[in-house]
Amino acid sequence: MRLTDFAGLAQTCVAVGLLACPAAQAFTVSISSGNPRAIYLQVGVGSFSGLYNSGGTPLANPTVNIVSVTVPTAAVGSGTAQVMASNTGATRSFYDNFVFCNAGQLYVGGFYRFNNNTAGAGATLTANSATAMTNSSGDTIPFTQISWVSSGNGESGAQPFPSGTFTGGTQSIGTIARNQWAESCMTFSYSNSSIRAAGTYSGTVTYTLTAP
Repeated sequence: MRLTDFAGLAQTCVAVGLLACPAAQAFTVSISSGNPRAIYLQVGVGSFSGLYNSGGTPLANPTVNIVSVTVPTAAVGSGTAQVMASNTGATRSFYDNFVFCNAGQLYVGGFYRFNNNTAGAGATLTANSATAMTNSSGDTIPFTQISWVSSGNGESGAQPFPSGTFTGGTQSIGTIARNQWAESCMTFSYSNSSIRAAGTYSGTVTYTLTAP
């Protein structure tokens, strides 16, 4: 997350660095069980050898994505939330190539493949925002100032990764059931609830998908 505040009542620019750690209806779809058991997480930009529903497989992608906003000078600290935009350009699902997200949204999705179809616990997605954003002078902005709304083109109702606000710690974002592909598109906002010291604030939120 990077926030730039150009002194006093200057304009403010906020950005979020988002790092994925591998390890009506929203879009969730059943996939076949199989060996080996596997989980896949994509936050923003990802890589796949083709599409999942035609035999594609996940590839590693080390990209750390940025979500940002520039707050107009007159609005700094006004309490009017400022919508943020992702720089990823990742809008298509690797499941079937459908344009699921729009420009500026952050794609979050993946799958949990188990070796049979018995009922059991799913894979849990968590986000760690414990370390606040800081600038070069040591001033901070907590990640609790950042929230998101989850959606997806052609979808409505409950999302697998619901809307929320960062807690400033480790929190559950949602789950992927056994033998399921799930995805949501997140639109982030900066609360802009107070005037901050000038500077560029940066920090990272780390997403981790864990299976039992």
